[in-house]
Amino acid sequence: MIREDILSKEYVRIVKKYYPKVGELLDDCYVKVITNYWGRPPKRLRYIGIYCSGEMMPRVQAHKEVLRDLAENMGLVQVVFLNASRLLRDPMSKIKQADPRLWLDLHWVAMSE
Repeated sequence: MIREDILSKEYVRIVKKYYPKVGELLDDCYVKVITNYWGRPPKRLRYIGIYCSGEMMPRVQAHKEVLRDLAENMGLVQVVFLNASRLLRDPMSKIKQADPRLWLDLHWVAMSE
């Protein structure tokens, strides 16, 4: 089984190799594999989560078909685009307690606005 961090790095590497312009956009984003379990019996589903600043979001989403095709070819379910700035401002968010490293990385992404 491939770990999530290795899978996300491989995804970014493939995007940069075959679509260099899109890869440049991902340099300003945080890419993470999100694992979810659903159904009976629980089936593991893996998504690519692309956390971007509000300013970068429209530019990255313009290439969503390419990003989703690559994710599907790697055996991932879907690509999800998340606004890092909104997640950090959300008062109900538990990211800081659940994953402090992700919380710090989201600050880095949000600062690029």
